[in-house]
Amino acid sequence: MDLGLTEDQLALRATIRSALSRGHREIDLGLSIPDTHGGQGGGLAEVAIALGELRLTPNPLLNSTLAAQAILATGNPEAQARLLPRIAGGEPATLAWTDHKGHWTTPACTYDGTLTGTAHYVLDGDLTLVLAQTATGPALFLPRTCSRVDTNALDPTRPLGTLHCANTPADHLGPVDLDQLRDQACVLLAYEQAEIAADALVRTVDYAKSRVQFGRPIGSFQAIKHRLADLHLTVETARSAAAAALHALADPTELPRYAALAKVHCSEALSTVAGEMIQLHGGIAITWEHDAHLFFKRAHGSSHLFGTPAQHLDRLAGLLDLTSSRSAATR
Repeated sequence: MDLGLTEDQLALRATIRSALSRGHREIDLGLSIPDTHGGQGGGLAEVAIALGELRLTPNPLLNSTLAAQAILATGNPEAQARLLPRIAGGEPATLAWTDHKGHWTTPACTYDGTLTGTAHYVLDGDLTLVLAQTATGPALFLPRTCSRVDTNALDPTRPLGTLHCANTPADHLGPVDLDQLRDQACVLLAYEQAEIAADALVRTVDYAKSRVQFGRPIGSFQAIKHRLADLHLTVETARSAAAAALHALADPTELPRYAALAKVHCSEALSTVAGEMIQLHGGIAITWEHDAHLFFKRAHGSSHLFGTPAQHLDRLAGLLDLTSSRSAATR
């Protein structure tokens, strides 16, 4: 399913698939970093495509891309020249952002000459940047000392940690539009979720074709066919939502609605498909030897990352109300 991918993007997808099939797991962290700073000069669409191919493969692409986008958003040429080449050169980066309740609309840390606060759900990375609230709004900081402590994340393929700041000296890099950064994060994650769901469905269909009960493959039973057909519809609509959000990255006025919609639907789609994957595989799916538990854990973890579906559904309702009000005012 291509959904408007360009020839270059299709070629990128084919290259990544080929590399993964040969056992290569390294990914270029500079995909979305301008070539003037050592990156590939691509966009977030290219990153989304890479994430969709990597799926459950542990990698620092998502967190490093968001860190790079935050640096670019500051408009600080000195910070960009100093930090972006490090990420493009392969140094994983991450953002310390939200509180223990997962409220991604407000930074967990504050800055008043020094950084104070504890950020939770910090993705893995060597170069840690902190989003903090200042008197003039959210801004990006590079702490001079910090310590990320790993937490017991449910999903072993995506480690999380906490970052505690107590009067921590830090370099002020510049202001950041937190809402836009969160929407970008949601789009990237939604695309990944949709492709993971598609992978889970393919594996489940293949199993249904080969698992024999009562002398017949279970996939030949009418009830199983109906369940798989419903899952196919779920996956394809999730892919459509993710693709629409990807195209909306170019339109800041449309991005909030499409990002929220994609985050809600793709989160629910992956949770649904992962749950059905376990049900339809039967007993083998609840063993550590089978990958079904990894799909289920990624579904749960990514559902909460950058805001839960319930949070984004509330936001989407508000955005739609606002759009309706504006339309009525122009009549």
